[in-house]
Amino acid sequence: MMDMSSIDARTFRDALGHYASGITIISGMVEGEPVGFTCQSFYSVSTEPPLVSFSVMKSSTSWPKIRPVRNFAVNLLSWDQLEISNTFAKAAVDRWAKVGWTESAHGNPLIEGALFWLDCETYAEHEAGDHTIVIGRVRYLCRPADRNDLSPLIFYKGSYRQLSETRGL
Repeated sequence: MMDMSSIDARTFRDALGHYASGITIISGMVEGEPVGFTCQSFYSVSTEPPLVSFSVMKSSTSWPKIRPVRNFAVNLLSWDQLEISNTFAKAAVDRWAKVGWTESAHGNPLIEGALFWLDCETYAEHEAGDHTIVIGRVRYLCRPADRNDLSPLIFYKGSYRQLSETRGL
């Protein structure tokens, strides 16, 4: 076991890369324009009330634009949306140029073809090292029936992965 004081950031990141996560796009509408970014650090927090959370780097240029609006959408990407994830992870590109989207009931951009969408209002934020932990209260969710057979976009050990089979218990 390694002493935490001797672990450099790369070693820590590589170790945590062994935990598979889904890929989401966090999106919001700012002054009539869609804003969004790729986020793999997303998870459920509570069912009563329905809360979810994501972590965003403090150096993000997108979250500071969405933050004042106090609401956002979570778009869970499918394997077929790998290029969307790559595009939204880059700075200084028009992320929405080739992405179909609709507006949610609360005005947030919902990416077409996503496995599901959550429409959220900001519930709380917490500073945590070089990230901000954002907790959102889910106001609406949509899981299109025609997406049930699609595989989620997974990130594992520094690469995108696709689920290959389902195993029962």
